[in-house]
Amino acid sequence: MPARRLRLLLFALTVCLAACGVPARLEAGQRLTLASFSQNQVEVQIFLQVDAAGGVWLSAVFTPLEDGAHLYALDLPRRGVNGVGRPTLLELPSDSPLQALGPLTASAEAAAEDPAFPELRSYPPGPVTLRLPVALPPGRGWTETHVSVTYMVCKGNNCRPPVENRLVPVRIPGAAAVAVP
Repeated sequence: MPARRLRLLLFALTVCLAACGVPARLEAGQRLTLASFSQNQVEVQIFLQVDAAGGVWLSAVFTPLEDGAHLYALDLPRRGVNGVGRPTLLELPSDSPLQALGPLTASAEAAAEDPAFPELRSYPPGPVTLRLPVALPPGRGWTETHVSVTYMVCKGNNCRPPVENRLVPVRIPGAAAVAVP
């Protein structure tokens, strides 16, 4: 392919990516939406965010769609407490090109619902954001992969069926696409 034709093709691809809202380079403070879906009365938005120091975070906002509904703590056992509840999780599959650099954290403080069951902890009603520091795969290219989410939402004694280990397809940039401050 002649060099001029290749340059035109690359220019057209760059214009297309910019027009589609996909930045060619992620800057500090930017947030790139990777996926969103609603299931069992919870809306989930998954994104990458670059902090002021150039750190990259995989994040998910879990928003209950019913007023007064809550999600369970991320450190709940996988099968809940005596079968009640499920942890709210954002995880990387074992074959992920992303690499976790630290623990998963939540934007809200979880508390026990019932003093008789202190291990059954939930977040206050409303949205909860989970964040995981990650290393992107090397290079400038984009990679198709998956992240896994788990959650269960309840309002009073009315709980929706849990969503467990749902694989969500995402497209992530290589590390060279992140501007280092």
